[in-house]
Amino acid sequence: MKKKLTVPLIDQTDRWPTGCESVSAVMVLKYLGIDISVDRFIQDFLPKRPMYLTKSAALVGDVCIGTGPDPDEYFAGDPYSEAAFGCYPGVIVKACNAVFKSFGAPLRAVDVTGAGAEVYRRSIDNGMPVIYWATLCFEPAVYGPKWQIAGTGRTLTWHSREHCLVLTGYDDENNLFFFNDPWDHHGEIAVSQALCEKRHLEQGGRAVLIEQIKKFV
Repeated sequence: MKKKLTVPLIDQTDRWPTGCESVSAVMVLKYLGIDISVDRFIQDFLPKRPMYLTKSAALVGDVCIGTGPDPDEYFAGDPYSEAAFGCYPGVIVKACNAVFKSFGAPLRAVDVTGAGAEVYRRSIDNGMPVIYWATLCFEPAVYGPKWQIAGTGRTLTWHSREHCLVLTGYDDENNLFFFNDPWDHHGEIAVSQALCEKRHLEQGGRAVLIEQIKKFV
């Protein structure tokens, strides 16, 4: 089977160097007919907190670089900065649901981390793209650096090369997934399903789906 959705393209590179999650979310929101800019999404809806670094953010492995937020609660840093890190589905779910509430849209975002490719295919079949975590250019994930999550005493290991894209379709005959990739003017890309799933799992199998809210009278 094969299906591909036409989702508006936005490139993050020049203005939002670490804003792949927000840019991907806004591509999906625009596909759904919600007229919102990336800047407004980041400034008005995205939960974010700063990083307090004690060492270079380029260091990886067991080095603890300072303190920062839980990336499933807040974006770590500033999406306008190259020195920021990113966020996980919990943040994008909160931001998207706040957008839906503000715009009166009968939709909700759902964290479907670990759901797997069959769930994503069903979403595409139903006309809904998927906000999908993988790695930059589908290169191997790099584990580290670490930071202490402020106020908790816990230490988090960041999976570097983290990247967020929009899964727009699939071609099972040719073993491809289709994406809108916001990074470096890549635009619409096709990637082998095996490589996608490998990098997706390296980033924890993280994904967000959008669902219609059914109202019963």
